[in-house]
Amino acid sequence: MKRVITYGTFDLLHYGHINLLKRAKQEGDYLIVALSTDEFNKLKGKKSFFDYNKRKVLLEAIRYVDLVIPEETWEQKVEDIHKYKVDIFVIGDDWKGKFDYLQNECKVVYLERTPEVSTTMIKNSLSENKK
Repeated sequence: MKRVITYGTFDLLHYGHINLLKRAKQEGDYLIVALSTDEFNKLKGKKSFFDYNKRKVLLEAIRYVDLVIPEETWEQKVEDIHKYKVDIFVIGDDWKGKFDYLQNECKVVYLERTPEVSTTMIKNSLSENKK
């Protein structure tokens, strides 16, 4: 069984997220999603519309996702790879090169993002519509 892991905030869940999760699952048999906690997002200077528990429930309802775990630090990736016996680390290509150091632990795959949608675009559009 090939285990795949990906990381993210997955706020304002949209079809770009679904595309990423579907393609991540196609890389193996079991998909683990490490979901950024509210506290970790705060450290990153991000604020999610939905809190961690609501985002977790949404992800758990997606058929491609087998397990959701908390992402609490940048440094936990190597530990997660070992703990969950991960074979493949998958992330969007906007992070290309940033996680190459994980190649010592498992295969690293950068997936092309869905170019016409992002959470930032949705938030900006909603903000502009308020004016």
